[in-house]
Amino acid sequence: MITLTRLKGQTFLLNAAMIEQVEAFPDTTITLSNGKKIVVQESMESVQQLTTAFYRRIGLIGLSAKEGDE
Repeated sequence: MITLTRLKGQTFLLNAAMIEQVEAFPDTTITLSNGKKIVVQESMESVQQLTTAFYRRIGLIGLSAKEGDE
């Protein structure tokens, strides 16, 4: 799970495994695998970093993976 913030300032946990796509319209919009869209305050880069850290914590990405290899 990663912690994100809705545009109105409300924080929530999101199962990062459900993320299918992240776009900036200019607000960061996350599309989940079920088609639901969530708009968050965090940048695309921040969502990517949080997701990568989550995958490392659960062992899906090795600790030796370099940035850009994800």
